[in-house]
Amino acid sequence: MPELDVKIHPLTQLTEDEQMLKDASAEFADTIIKPKVHEMDEAAKLDPDLITQFFDMGLMGIEIPEKYQGGGGSFMMSIVAIEQISRVDASVGVFMDVQNTLVNNAFLRWGSEEIKERFLPQLATEKVGAYCLSEAGSGSDAFALKCSAKEDGDAFILNGTKLWITNANEADIFLVFANINPEDGYRGITAFIVERGMEGFSISNKENKLGIRASSTCELLLEDVRVPKANILGEI
Repeated sequence: MPELDVKIHPLTQLTEDEQMLKDASAEFADTIIKPKVHEMDEAAKLDPDLITQFFDMGLMGIEIPEKYQGGGGSFMMSIVAIEQISRVDASVGVFMDVQNTLVNNAFLRWGSEEIKERFLPQLATEKVGAYCLSEAGSGSDAFALKCSAKEDGDAFILNGTKLWITNANEADIFLVFANINPEDGYRGITAFIVERGMEGFSISNKENKLGIRASSTCELLLEDVRVPKANILGEI
């Protein structure tokens, strides 16, 4: 059978902006992150200076629009950058991944304009976010969560425990999923923006993991945490 002269093109042809971000992320990973990997793994903690550098480079708000002080990029750009960071250290890659693909995207998709104006500039420039869904009895079966939210005037009172929450030690903004009406099953679940320092909210046990050690994975306790209705993400 004669050999076919067929040009095989890559599945993904990066745009100029994507290639620039890839190159910048790769250089940052090789020159700044790589020398810190062993020390961070031993300490089971991210270097605080490194977190600041992530914000300075715009790597924590890649898809956040420029009007909210973000990079105004695409989901593909987030993936390109995360891939280069993870190539050097999975812990730092997870830290950046959760911020960009879970937390920021939830705000962009479900947040009101008022919510976006309040929180997206913080997430783009200075504050780490955490996505708080899993519980002891609801990991893969997220709809089985037991964390409750009861209406009380202009707020909801949250009670429950969250487990295995990535970025918990570093975060200031927590997207906590709770059920307003358990009788409605999963239809009663919504997300509440819990901020570090709210009364009754605490970060408990940190998991001592075998791998990805520098990425914090913690238990969260919510004991009569009063969350204003203005901090509801999405619809009730």
